[in-house]
Amino acid sequence: MSTYEQVASLPLVIESYTLEVLSLRLSEDFTRLTTVVHLHGGGHEGIGEDVTYDADEHTAQADAGPILPLAGSFTLDGFSQHLETLDLFPSTTPEFPAFRDYRRWAFESAALDLALRQSGTNLANALGIAPRRVTFVVSTRLDEPANTSRVTRWLDRDPSLRFKLDPTDTWSQALIDELRELDAVRTIDLKGCYTGTIVDGSYDPALYRRLIAGLPEAWIEDPRLSPEIRPELSGHEDRVTWDAPIHSVDDILALDWTPRMINMKPSRFGALSRLFAAYDHLAANGIGAYGGGQTELGPGRGHIQYLASLFHAGSPNDVAPSGYNDPSPPRTLPRSPLAVAISPIGFRWGE
Repeated sequence: MSTYEQVASLPLVIESYTLEVLSLRLSEDFTRLTTVVHLHGGGHEGIGEDVTYDADEHTAQADAGPILPLAGSFTLDGFSQHLETLDLFPSTTPEFPAFRDYRRWAFESAALDLALRQSGTNLANALGIAPRRVTFVVSTRLDEPANTSRVTRWLDRDPSLRFKLDPTDTWSQALIDELRELDAVRTIDLKGCYTGTIVDGSYDPALYRRLIAGLPEAWIEDPRLSPEIRPELSGHEDRVTWDAPIHSVDDILALDWTPRMINMKPSRFGALSRLFAAYDHLAANGIGAYGGGQTELGPGRGHIQYLASLFHAGSPNDVAPSGYNDPSPPRTLPRSPLAVAISPIGFRWGE
């Protein structure tokens, strides 16, 4: 039986739903908005988080209110098929197609939570997988001009922390040498698979050359496979891992070579069936995984920590508690690895 088949037939009753917009000012130029979807039914509530990056989309959804026809009696899979027939952006057209998957995941994860709660069980029990303590890394960009101060400030608080960093063209050889001496970088996210976004990665082969040689223990995430850069990766393919292109098993199969590792972001898959099919594919083919975040502000962060505890607890998971993303982080934060914190029922972490 596949992973999805173990939950697909769970009964699900939805009577209504509500929306809750969350907000956090991350910088002078950017305020992060997400929306928590609350599904109600049978005296229970299921929650999921829409991590769409366009703030206007959250505002438009909130202004429209709970207008989708979601009420009814389903199986979990039947509800997913029902979602397939609906336009989850009825009043707008999202700028990026990926936003449709992000919102789909909010409703799918809320439905999973609700179905499990209505059945009096939790995801770990439903799948028969014992959760484990979750290793995490801190994902960040360095201060500009590029220097190691952000990393060293965190290390002063907790020398055991490890990092996932986003290199830019301003990274010098001296900076890379300093990072290598710190021995705390586990992943370098080159963001080479983005086009036309504010986070587009570098096109500079020389930067790739410096990074690959200078941080030999780090995973290389989402390199740009341009004719100029591809030769820099020769002999280092086993260090390459993928994130942005991965939305399904078909996307994994379409990669230029079989990877050793994949960044699994549930929101990129949208449908629970696609996510669980990918986990099954990775397990069957000996491909590793680590979890990835989308600057969740609410229950979505717990969801990715929960999945990490079941499927890839010991990897360099980009699932640090939300306080690590706060511009003014609290004085006390959980340390890696996170203790198991699954709820007795539902799809919840830390409750």
